Amino acid sequence: MVKNIHIKEYDYILPDEKIAKFPLDKRDESKLLVYKNKTIEESIFKHLDDYLPENSLLVFNNTKVIQARLIFQKETGTQIEIFCLEPKEPSDYAQIFLQNKSCTWLCMIGNLKKWKSGKLRCTVHGTRCTVERLESYGDTHLVRFEWDNPDVSFAEILETYGELPIPPYLNRKTEESDNTTYQTVYSKIKGSVAAPTAGLHFTKEVFDSLLKKNISFEELTLHVGAGTFKPVKSETIEEHVMHTECITVKKSVIENVLNKIDSVYAVGTTSVRTLESLYYIGVAISRNPEIPIRDLEVTQWMPYEKENNQIPVDEALGHIIRYLEENNLSSLTTYTQIMIIPSYQFKIVKGIITNFHQPKSTLLLLISACVGEKWKDIYDYALTHDFRFLSYGDSSLLFI
Repeated sequence: MVKNIHIKEYDYILPDEKIAKFPLDKRDESKLLVYKNKTIEESIFKHLDDYLPENSLLVFNNTKVIQARLIFQKETGTQIEIFCLEPKEPSDYAQIFLQNKSCTWLCMIGNLKKWKSGKLRCTVHGTRCTVERLESYGDTHLVRFEWDNPDVSFAEILETYGELPIPPYLNRKTEESDNTTYQTVYSKIKGSVAAPTAGLHFTKEVFDSLLKKNISFEELTLHVGAGTFKPVKSETIEEHVMHTECITVKKSVIENVLNKIDSVYAVGTTSVRTLESLYYIGVAISRNPEIPIRDLEVTQWMPYEKENNQIPVDEALGHIIRYLEENNLSSLTTYTQIMIIPSYQFKIVKGIITNFHQPKSTLLLLISACVGEKWKDIYDYALTHDFRFLSYGDSSLLFI
């Protein structure tokens, strides 16, 4: 049974010195491990064009990391950290950043024991802001932000007062350089609290070299939540609750994916999860063409139920395209909780560009779903050949 996978089987020793605390000065000079036909080869990322097939389609996640960490100080001097995770009122990412009076977010709160009740206050360039905790849901909390200047948007408050939330395993404070290096060069749509780090290696020069091989590019959006860092603490994967994330895919992108269905490559695990979610969304539409868009969310175990794998991929994507046309929609926006683990049968993605991930993580399980037990050889090779690990580390190209 897929749910009986023991997470201890996906563990390895990651010495702290193998974790890249800062990126290289030149993004595309990072090392590249290539796994194809059960063999491992080592290269440099700027030579990615040597390995991707001509005329293939490369799909990127264009989300942009927001300055989601805010530090408030109580009158006693105690600092309280508010970490914005997910918009609630309004729930749309684009709308919430435009708010000019108040908004509500689902947040994590640091030093919560010191904030029993009452409002926290700060002043941002003359704009007075207050923060109030409304409800609690385990380790997350509903928090309302209010401010007194209608000429200031919430996006401006974050950009002025917030801090970019670099990964906790870097064990250091955010530096000014992170504001540039912890964003992909193609980031556009604000909403993530963590970068889709596989894309951090791309440069204009890399894109130019790929274009010479007639490789085409498409973008989608998955806003990366803090759950991406959530370790699997349960003994078996059945007890782990996968985080839910918002995805947006344009109809034109789905059409191009359909046209290139035999040669789709994903940049990062977030792009993989979004692309593979499309199949199950198409399955849901095939059963109920009138289904409300709010009910198209892909749940954690949906891919592992036999009845959800009965139609061809091109048929599933065709259902989404027709659904969008009939509802006069230019893009699909919904949520996915998909968990890709060993035994998963890939529907769309033929290969993945990705960094090296933490032990006992759902990301490592996804890698194992791509390459099977060979993940151990791949990670052993990386550890013994001076590859740098995690967000600011080196990269790999894994053919499925």
